[in-house]
Amino acid sequence: MKKITYSKVLGIRNLTESTYVLRLEKGDFEFKAGQYLVLNVPGEYKAREYSIYSPEESSFIDLLIKEVDKGEVSKELKYMKIGTKVEIKGPFGFFVLRDNKSAETKHYTFIATGTGISPFHSIILSNSDLDYEVIHGVRHGYEAYDSSDYQEDHYHLCTSREHGENFYGHVTHYLKTKGIRKDSVYYICGNSVMVNEVTELLEQNGIRPENIRTEVFF
Repeated sequence: MKKITYSKVLGIRNLTESTYVLRLEKGDFEFKAGQYLVLNVPGEYKAREYSIYSPEESSFIDLLIKEVDKGEVSKELKYMKIGTKVEIKGPFGFFVLRDNKSAETKHYTFIATGTGISPFHSIILSNSDLDYEVIHGVRHGYEAYDSSDYQEDHYHLCTSREHGENFYGHVTHYLKTKGIRKDSVYYICGNSVMVNEVTELLEQNGIRPENIRTEVFF
């Protein structure tokens, strides 16, 4: 059974008007990149699951959070005072690099929409020699959260609501246009519609199911 840890809020960094990074005290909390935790405001019983955004070796825990219109917790966390304690439980999940010993010799394609980029940010920053590319679907270019953290030319932004220097269209359109790499392991994280569409597309193009790993992100 996972124990509950009480963690202090260390800071809040706004990325857009509605998306921010919540930084928490790490203490003795350990996790594998790609896992998530359950966060609860003490006494309120409003637990929510958040993938961990920070790398494994960092001295803090970062969570990438989008403020939801009717989301009580996401709105409350955005205005938490520094030093406020929250409950965290975990880590949970198996959306991790399964074969770390050979990670340096494999190519990984990480496909995400919105804040579904969170586990990939943690995985990439935790594995400096990783051979990877990121395909990130958002509505607008300003939603390219911390894109400078990725290697140049390894991050591909797809915008569905604006034309410009980025690829215009959804991640499925990007894959159809640019082609699907046959020797890559695919990790997909985002809304269920995107996850299902990309999975079907990859399988139709000969990617074996064992090389496709998914996580639905709400």
